[in-house]
Formats: sequence, C-alpha cells, structure tokens
Amino acid sequence: METLKQRMEAYWTQRADDFSQQRLKEFEGKRHDLWMKELEKYIPMDRSLDILDIGTGPGFFAALLVSRGHHVTGIDLTPDMIRAAKKMSGHLGIHADFYVMDAEKPEFAPESFDVIVSRNLTWTLPHMDKAYQAWYKLLRKDGFMVNFDGDYCREKPMEISSANHAHEDLSAEMVEEYECLKADLRNVQRPRPQWDQELLKAVGFSKIQVDTSLWQRIYGVKDEFYYPTPIFTIAAYV
Repeated sequence: METLKQRMEAYWTQRADDFSQQRLKEFEGKRHDLWMKELEKYIPMDRSLDILDIGTGPGFFAALLVSRGHHVTGIDLTPDMIRAAKKMSGHLGIHADFYVMDAEKPEFAPESFDVIVSRNLTWTLPHMDKAYQAWYKLLRKDGFMVNFDGDYCREKPMEISSANHAHEDLSAEMVEEYECLKADLRNVQRPRPQWDQELLKAVGFSKIQVDTSLWQRIYGVKDEFYYPTPIFTIAAYV
C-alpha cells in the first residue's frame, strides 16, 4: 500500500501545475459561489473557526474559507501541491498554513480543530478506516467533518470526447495510470458512500448526513470543470 501511495503522489505531482491553474480559474469563476453555498450549509460563517483542509491540493477550499474569516490549515501528501497552494494563496492575498502531510496520519495534537473539510481526497486512500479514526481524534467537542467525494474507483473507464471535461488535457499515459490506480483501490474500498457511513459510525461519529445530489448542483453545466461521476457530501459530527 505504501507503493500505491507513492504512485498516487507521482500522479498528482505530474498534474500539479495544470490542476492548480484549473482551481484558480474555478475560484475566480462562477463555481466559487456554488462551492461556497455548499460549505455554508454546514460551516457557520458568523465566527472564526479552526479548520483543517485535508488533501488541500492547490488550496481551493482553504482560500474560500479564509476569505470568510476562518483560520485554515491545509495538508497534502504531494509537495508540489503544497507549493501550488502557497503560490495560489499568495496570488489571492490570503493566508493559510500549508504542510506536506499524509492524510491517513495527520501530525497534529488531539482536538486541534473545529472542522475538517476534504474534497476528492478519500477515494485515493488505501486505509480509509484509519484516516477517519485519525480525523475523529483531531476534532474538538461539537466538531464535525464535511467530505465531498465520489466513488471514483467504480466509475466507468474515462472517455474524453470533447473539451467539456476536467481531464481533457491528460495524456494517454496519465489516463492509463489513473485507471490502474482506480483498479488497485477497488480491491480495498467498498461501494460508497454507504461504506463511509459504516466507517464513520464505527469510529464514533454520531450524526451522519449524506447528500447524493451535490453533483447536480456543481456539475449542472458541461464546461472545462465538468466531471461525469456523481459526487456526494458526507457530514459527520463528534
């Protein structure tokens, strides 16, 4: 499984530049407000909270939440993504703390955060149960987690037939590696989000909410950010 993580890091290292450019466009475009509306459904915006953005990538969620007055820490396994996050935050004139760190083994003291957010990260984890266990320990009393993800391991093989696709610029070699990573992860992940609910309950989360209609609101229009696999929201409370 460590080899799988190394391959995942290598994959996202190759995608870091283009991916960060895409997230900056997303921040400066109409999906800025779409994602903010989703975050506002769960995260209070009337006071400053300590928020951990796990799998921050170029720091898209971090930038959104800092702009609303929160203190955000972003972590990512891929050093190039953290460099991209620092660059993007500098460009936008916002401040967040960014660290290279394994999402399954975040190196923070217990009860360090009010909220944990994550986007399209948990599908990449070979030990999702251990990740949720670690995240639970990081949350304070009355804290909660909001995870936006999709069951990418079980999506159909990627077919990019037009410019209206988030992966339109991927090379054939990158698409092949993406499919191989998904195949390997299918061996260790069960269908989601049902499996997530089981894992979260086992860890100790009490109230768990699932929204499977998220993708219709975020990807209602086919453009350069479009992705056909349905994404869902899971909110879980300590």
